[in-house]
Amino acid sequence: MRNQAQPAVETAFLNVQNAAAYLGISVNTLYIWRHRRQGPPSFRMGPGGRVMYRRDLLDAWLLEQQEADSRSNPVLNPLNKQSEARSRRRAVR
Repeated sequence: MRNQAQPAVETAFLNVQNAAAYLGISVNTLYIWRHRRQGPPSFRMGPGGRVMYRRDLLDAWLLEQQEADSRSNPVLNPLNKQSEARSRRRAVR
């Protein structure tokens, strides 16, 4: 048998601790987002109702966040918009 390192198995589902680590945030932040229904989609799995996150949905949510930010999406950057013509108004005397 060869003595090679086996690649780590990437799971499709992450618990809260692993999802927080994957996103680079604290577990508490992830719980707050879940409570406020602001963060990535999650669900309860199993008889104990353990909160889980799908890795593909975390990636999709991160992409949505990136596209919604004007610093990373040139379409939303106000500096990339053409200036609008200003109407000239005469002062009323």
